[in-house]
Parts: sequence; structure tokens; C-alpha cells
Amino acid sequence: MNRRALALAVVALFALWASPAAAERYVAGSAGLGDPFFPLAGNGGYDVRHYSLDLGYPQGENLLSGRAAIVARATQNLRSFNLDLRDMYTVSRVSVNGRRASFVHSGQELTVEPRPKLKAGRHFVVTVDYTGEPEPIEDPDESIEGWVPTDDGAFVVGEPQGAPGWFPANDNPRDKATFDFEVTVPAGHTAIANGVLLWHRDHGGKSTWRWLERYPMSSYLATATNGVFQTRFDRLPNGLPRYDAVDPNTRRRTADPPDPALAMERLAAEPEIVSFFSDLYGPYPFDSVGGIVDWAPDVGYALESQTKPNYDRLPSAGTVVHELAHQWFGDSVAITEWPDIWLNEGFATWSEWIYSERHGGPTAQESFDELYAIPEDTEQGQDLWFPAPKALPDASVLFSTPAYDRGAMTLQALRTKVGDDTFFRLMREWYRRNRNGNVTTADFIALAERVSGMRLGGFFRAWLFEPGKPAL
Repeated sequence: MNRRALALAVVALFALWASPAAAERYVAGSAGLGDPFFPLAGNGGYDVRHYSLDLGYPQGENLLSGRAAIVARATQNLRSFNLDLRDMYTVSRVSVNGRRASFVHSGQELTVEPRPKLKAGRHFVVTVDYTGEPEPIEDPDESIEGWVPTDDGAFVVGEPQGAPGWFPANDNPRDKATFDFEVTVPAGHTAIANGVLLWHRDHGGKSTWRWLERYPMSSYLATATNGVFQTRFDRLPNGLPRYDAVDPNTRRRTADPPDPALAMERLAAEPEIVSFFSDLYGPYPFDSVGGIVDWAPDVGYALESQTKPNYDRLPSAGTVVHELAHQWFGDSVAITEWPDIWLNEGFATWSEWIYSERHGGPTAQESFDELYAIPEDTEQGQDLWFPAPKALPDASVLFSTPAYDRGAMTLQALRTKVGDDTFFRLMREWYRRNRNGNVTTADFIALAERVSGMRLGGFFRAWLFEPGKPAL
């Protein structure tokens, strides 16, 4: 190309780049964020700042009606964007900044076309009206979550993909937002959501509960569990509001008689547990605490819903410790992608061990030694040593033993390797740096090397990435 032709081409290219049409190019926000296990969970092109959920649930009809007002910031020029909402719901209206928007709802994707289009950097409010009969969401490991109907209400949990089973969301753990909830249920029922209770009133045979979560939260940690509950709303000795709710019908097993008194006793440990982990890791991350003990035996697990863990039955003392430890690791310090789940479950399991060690039970090393003694070639050993915590092949094993027990063993082995002073300094620094944020395994390895001054690549490769029993 001669110089004159090159100059003309540069001028033409600059004119195209600078033209209003190019500057105002609008795109469709992506229908997923590409998580390795749940690629369609979450959506591109915007960042949610706040969810305001107005829900009605006349439990006997199993009919959930909702209006969600979502405040978000566009990160691209958008001609359309998606929200995650299961198509068990019928969407009657969508508006953006008060103007009606066209939409298409299929599968878990609610695609919205705003008018006018949205410019990058601008905040907007999308409002969605919807109604439907909620059904549990089934995971690849055959567990269930979402809005799970019970005999007297609903057990509401979201890990890992249950949030769109009851509200439209950008359902990816890295898009944290604040929340407020207004939940109307039959008179005599209690609705428990995240954060602090702003008010409650009874009216016309109904009861409305208003909650506010001021701290950023991943969508799967939201809850609005409701039903007939005995409640204990008070404050911890440090002034932190506490909200406990116990189903009078709760028990450990179906054949057992109900024992709500024991459930309340288990939750009564909350002040001491919060104090212990605050001293160990750093200040409690939120402005309320509590627990919800329901009788939802079909669920089969407890979940660390932010500020108020949900227990599907009467929990063990260790389970309460585990779920409250998650408020630091899993809720405040949250994963970026689901294959890093060991950063949640390994940390909470090790927290059980150190709590036991400091309260007269087995030490963390004794817990480690008991597991390490399990041979590879046994059924229990296959379950523990395969796959490695950071090499889970797919979502069907997301909550398998390696993420919990081998994840905790990784931390105890690291404690032994670097010494207590360095290890506990690392744990506090991990929390301090990442409070209310999102993290990866690479982030933890980098910080461990920085705090310890050691090269730990081989150590973490053996414990987190390679199948089989690591050598000591």
C-alpha cells in the first residue's frame, strides 16, 4: 500500500471510530457468565446494586406472587439484557425506569428490551411482576432448593441455583447486592429474611414482614423462609440484633417426637460462637445474626443464608458452628466461581475443628489424623481422596466429601507447615482483605505465600489439585 492510500485508510478508520453510529453501538447482554459448572447462571452487561422484593404467599394455595424492583448499573451499551427467572412463573409486566419494556421468557432466561436503550455507566431500575406455583429446583446431585413448600409455609434456600426459583436475579455469586424484602403470609405465620427487621404488622387475616440486608450478598444466600414459628428476637451482649425462629414441629428424624426446646437451646450458642470467631478471624461481618430451624425433611441439609442460616431439621451443635463460620467464609468472603467451593466448605469444616479444639473437644490435628488414616483403597477412602477439592469434574460432585473434609485437611496441613502464628495471621488477613468481596483459590495461594514467605505451589498442588492421598 502506498503512503497516500495508507493515509486515506487511516482517515477513514478514524472517521468510522469517531462516528456517532460507532460510538452508540448497543449490544445484547450475555445470557450467562460462563461459570464452569453453571454457564447460564448470571447475565452480562450490568451489575446489580439492590433488589427490592415484594412477595405474597397464601400458603394453602401454594401461589407465589412477586414484584421485584432491581437497581443496576449498565456496564455496556445495552439494547437488551437478561435476568434469571424460572419459567414456572408467568411474568405479567416488565418496566425499565418506569417505562413498559418488551420481554421474552423461556427456560430460566427473562430477556428484556428496554426503551430507550441503556447507556454504559448509567443506573437503571427494572421492575418485574410475576406469579406462579413454586416448585423445588433439582440440582445435578439430585438435591433440591429454591422455594420449597412445607406443611405450613416454605423453606427458602438458594445454593447453588435456587434463587431464580423465587425471584428474578443476576444469579452468579460474584454479583453481590443489597436487599430489602416485604413478605406477606397468612396471619399467625412468620416470614424471616436476611438482615434486620424493619417492621411487622397484621392486617385483614394477613401478616407482613419487612426486612433489610444492608450488606452485599450473593443471590443464592437470600432467604424468605416462612411458616408457623416460635421466635426469639433479642440482642447479643454486644448489642447485635438476633432473630431466631423454630418450627414447633422440628425434630431430628421423622420417627422422633418434636423438640423445639432443644432447637432453641442449640441456637442459644450463637452469642458465644460469634464472639469466638470474631476473636479468631476478625469482626462479625453483618449487622444481625440468627437461625431458622424448620421441619423440611425432604431438603436434607442446612444452608448458611446470610445472617440467618436455615436448618431443615433440628441441627447438631457442630452444624450451628459450621453455618455461623460461613458468615465469615462463604458469605462475606465469597467465591467467584463454583469450582472453588472448598473455599467455603473447607474453611467452615476447619472452623468446626478449631472450635472443638478450643472448647475441650478433639483438636484440629486429631480430626486431621483420623481422616488421614483412611486408606485410599476403601470405599470411605475413595470418597475422601477422589477427586481433589480443586479438580471437581462437574456440578454433580460440588458438595462431595473432598470440598469439606479434604478442604479442611488442606488448611490443617498448612497450619502444621507454616506454624500457628503465621497461619492465624493468614486467616485474619484473608478475611480482612476480602470482606464483602469475591475470591479464588489462586488468591488464597498467593496470600499464603506472601504471608508465610514460603513457596507453596507444590504443597497446594498435592492437596488441592491432584487426586489421591497426599504424602505428609
